[in-house]
Amino acid sequence: MLDGLQKKWKVSGVRLALIISTFAIGGSLTGYAGRRILGLLPIASGWPWILTYIVLITLLWPIAVILVSIPMGQFGFFKGYLRKMGARIGGRKSKVKMQKSKNGETLLPRPTSIALFASGAGSNAQKIIDHFRGSDSVKVSLIICNKPGAGVLDIAKRENIPVLLIEKERFFRGDSYLPELKQQQIDFIVLAGFLWKIPTALIQAYPSRIVNIHPALLPLYGGKGMYGRNVHEAVLAAGDKETGITIHYVDEQYDHGAAIFQARCPIQPGDTADTLAHRIHLLEHEHYPRVIAEILSA
Repeated sequence: MLDGLQKKWKVSGVRLALIISTFAIGGSLTGYAGRRILGLLPIASGWPWILTYIVLITLLWPIAVILVSIPMGQFGFFKGYLRKMGARIGGRKSKVKMQKSKNGETLLPRPTSIALFASGAGSNAQKIIDHFRGSDSVKVSLIICNKPGAGVLDIAKRENIPVLLIEKERFFRGDSYLPELKQQQIDFIVLAGFLWKIPTALIQAYPSRIVNIHPALLPLYGGKGMYGRNVHEAVLAAGDKETGITIHYVDEQYDHGAAIFQARCPIQPGDTADTLAHRIHLLEHEHYPRVIAEILSA
């Protein structure tokens, strides 16, 4: 059963334990709060008490699990989980994108199409590709890169994913390659080590559909020039006791959009920018694909 849940939710064993613990603690808190509230109401025992209790726990449970999920680090999962529950209860249909034939006839549902923007080796891009490999609902359809010799291009070739090499003038002062994104039917953009600022035209075309991962606990150590080794050296120079990652939506400012998820790790005695980078990469690889999946399933 646990293996089935782990595969269904695409989470690690540790994270599955945290999710189950959140369910358990949230349920206990709901029951406790429901009984306390009932004790304050002038309702006699019997059917009126039972019906009122059922209504109370139905209303209190979502609040309880959301509250518990925050310190447990599972807010993103439960936010998406409750949204899906609400959609099912309300009878809403999911937003399924349909493929169309040349004559306009609607065919089968098509998966959400992702474009990965990357400037470097592409380790995060590879983990995202691996996560959605074989998925019927999400497809990595395009890799966009601004550096002709970047390692991510080798990944694209090996994975047989189309590549779009971009240049600065058109990206910032032209059409921002929106025609190519439209042609590929891109629904969602993921920045995976992409070092250029995203132009306003692209943000307006994809509102709340562009995400980034930053190797620090924003709002700390964000802004222009704060990427990779620069961030880790700044963290160490400040003498911080911990650091981590932030997954956030992208807006017109560097590292400024609303945070979606953060994960933390302690800074060890003797840490260097290289050792810190290694642990941060592990956090990125563990959480980024999962959080993207949760956003797309919400």
